[in-house]
Parts: sequence; C-alpha cells; structure tokens
Amino acid sequence: MSVMDSDLAPDAARRRRREQRGWCWYDWANSVFPTSVTTVFLSLYLTSVAAEGARADVARNGLNPCPGGNALVQCDISIFGLTFPAGSLWGYLLSVATVVQVVVLPITGAIADRTQSKRLMLAVFAFGGAGTTALLALVGGQDWQLGVVLFILGNICFGASVVVYYSFLPEIADADERDQVSSRGWAIGYLGGGLALAMHLVIYLGHDAVGMDSDTAVRLVFLSSGVWWAVFTLLPLTALRRHQAPEGSERGTSAVTAGFRQLLRTFRQARHFPLTLAFLGAYWIYTDGISTVSQVSAQYGSLELKLPQDSLIITLLIVQFIAFVGGMLHGTLARRIGAKKTILISLATWLAVLVAAYFVQAGQDLQFYGLAVGIGLVLGGTNALSRSLFSQMVPPGREAEYFSLYEVGERSTSWLGPLVFAGVGQATGSFRLAIISLVAFFAIGLVLVSLVPVRRAIEAVGNRPPKIL
Repeated sequence: MSVMDSDLAPDAARRRRREQRGWCWYDWANSVFPTSVTTVFLSLYLTSVAAEGARADVARNGLNPCPGGNALVQCDISIFGLTFPAGSLWGYLLSVATVVQVVVLPITGAIADRTQSKRLMLAVFAFGGAGTTALLALVGGQDWQLGVVLFILGNICFGASVVVYYSFLPEIADADERDQVSSRGWAIGYLGGGLALAMHLVIYLGHDAVGMDSDTAVRLVFLSSGVWWAVFTLLPLTALRRHQAPEGSERGTSAVTAGFRQLLRTFRQARHFPLTLAFLGAYWIYTDGISTVSQVSAQYGSLELKLPQDSLIITLLIVQFIAFVGGMLHGTLARRIGAKKTILISLATWLAVLVAAYFVQAGQDLQFYGLAVGIGLVLGGTNALSRSLFSQMVPPGREAEYFSLYEVGERSTSWLGPLVFAGVGQATGSFRLAIISLVAFFAIGLVLVSLVPVRRAIEAVGNRPPKIL
C-alpha cells in the first residue's frame, strides 16, 4: 500500500486507482497513430499517391513519362510554389509537421495549466486526431494534398493530446507510485500498438483473399485506426477528472492570449530550476538515439543485412510485444532500486544492443530477431521512467507547460540522430559503422543523467522525493 493509500479514505483510494487505470488506456488508444499510421502504412501509401499525381501531371503536359514504377519516382510535384520529387514528400512532410508542433505544443500546455480544462482538451485533441486519421481513408487517386493536410492536423492533435495526457500523471499518482503507473501505461501502449498493427497487417496481407485491392486495404487501415483511437479514448475520459482549480476564467481567444503570457512566465521561471533543465537536456540526447534506432532499424535490416520484407514485419511485431514486457519490468525494477538507477541500466543496455547490432551477420533472421528482443526490452521502459522522473522535477501546477517543453525539445532534436546515421553511412559506405555511431547518444545521455542529483532537483521545485530514487 502506498503512502497516499494509507492517508486516503478507501473510497478516495479506489477512485484514484480507477483514474490510474483509465489514464493508462490513453497510451493504448493513441499508439495506433505512430505505429500503424505513421511508421508502417502512410509513408509508402502517400508517396505512391504523390507519384501517381506526378505521373498524371507529366502525361497532361505531354512530357516524357516518369521512370519505372518505383514509389520513389523522380517526377516533380508542387505545393505552395515549391517543387520537389514525389519521393521526397514524406521526409519534407515529417519535417514540416515537427516544426508546426514546436510552435503549437508550448501554448497548448500553457492553456491547459491556466484553464485546468485538461479533460476537455484531451477529448478535443484525441477525437480531432482520430477524426483526421479516419479521414485519411478519403485519400486516393492523385489527391495527395489532402493527405498532407490531414496528416499535419492529425500530428498536431496527437502531440497536443500527449502533452495534456502526460500532465495528468503528477495529479493521479504520488511520488512513490509514479514510476510504476507510467511504466504500466507505456507497456500497455506498446501492447495496444502491437495488436492494432497485427490486425492491420492481416487486413493488408489478406486483401486478395476477400477481393480487395491494396489501396482499399490501406484506406481501411486508416479508417479502423481512427475508430480505434476514438473508441479507446472513452476509457480515460470516463475515469479522469479535474484536480486543480483554474488560474483564470478566460475563454476562446482570451484563453490563448493568457496562455501566451503564461508560457512567457514559464520560460522565465524555468531558469530557476537548472537541475530540471539538466535532466531535460540529457533526455533530449538519449531519446534522439532511441527514436533514431526505431526509425532506421528496418533500413539496416533491409540494406545492410539483406533481410526480406517478411522478416522485417516479424521484427516490428516482436519489438511491439516485447516492449510491453520491458515496460512492466522497468516499473518493477524502479520500485526496487529507483527510477534513476533503472534508467542508467537501461541506457547501458542500449549500448550493448547497438554493439550487438554491429556484429549481426547478413541474412541471419534469428540474430536480427534477438536484436529485436533486446530493443523491445528497453524501448518502452526507458521513455516511461524518463516521463515519470521528469514529472517529479516539475513545479506543481505547471505540469502541462513543462511537458510541452519536454515534447517540443524531443521533436526539435529528433533530426540529429538520423543526420548522424545518414552522414556516417554516406562517408564510410557502411551502415554497420552508421549504426555503431549511435552509441554516442546513449553514452552521453548515460553520463549526463548520472551527474544529475535528482533528489535535489525534485526538492528544488517543491515536490516530495519518492522513498526509493
């Protein structure tokens, strides 16, 4: 029984545990967007739609046809006066979507903290993201521009909902509960993402058996992803409630204006908590390494290890389901030795995984699957404990604002890892050297986290440190 349980009446303790369980379900609900939509299906589908549009433009203008049937077609497409190859669309789109989030998320956090309408904001952003995801089913033929708009809107809603969702954590779990609750949520998210992806792969790979073409199957994936996100969002919305009084009574545009003022105050006050910022900087470094490994692992398996597409799909599923186990293990270990020590062990494990990746032999599926198990064990847990530990270092009543900085910083630095990987690969002609170069992110992160006195950082913002840290 936690300290908070012993201080609360049984009914209040049950309500809090109900909130914690409901809160975890949003990880399950939203995981379908980064997994099935962004990582697996939308990138190739939207590129193929853009390529088809480019071919049609060439045909209408009477020019020479575009080369081959490759999705990375060299024919140009245009948007807002900019012209570039259709195959470059997805990379540019990810960059634009990230920049838009960097602008939107901080003000979202400030408004959430000032109005304390977190449950309403979570509903608006979650259902907005689910709706735009479902509407991706309308993208087909040559109308790739619709897909661009819908993805940017969905990505904004996803990021904003995550900021609001994270800010609930300090309100529903005390210092000694937070690591386990965060780890459970992250683990459930990977389990949900894995199950949704497995369902979508069945739809896509079995489309011929039911007389469905591949484009229709992908559009059905988008529709079902939106429905998944919306339906499972009802669980946290039913459980969560307001815990703090609003700081202002603004509504509409006045709330946005007040949010900007609040955001400026947060930036000015943040410099008074240098230890919180130190941990945040360390997190931005090693989470860039984590996201880069996730993004380039399929490329490494395909181009360097010469593995077939089926093996890469199996690997992705292994990572998703093992990440559930890894998340739960991280929560258990943090309860015994503390979050900081567990994060350090996790980062050391990442270093070992990358060294092992360097030595995986080409064509060896089982070795690559073993690597996937190693990645899965630390993938969810590292981020889960980072989330909970950072929540301890946030000034009370400023949770959403600081978590918006947490998310914005993560997205602002997410370009560095892929750049290092691509640059080393180009300079050396070896993806093995490119993958081993990523150890720098985890080594630097490990050193920096070890130097942060987290107990002092927690006390500095006025919070009670957990018993085991």
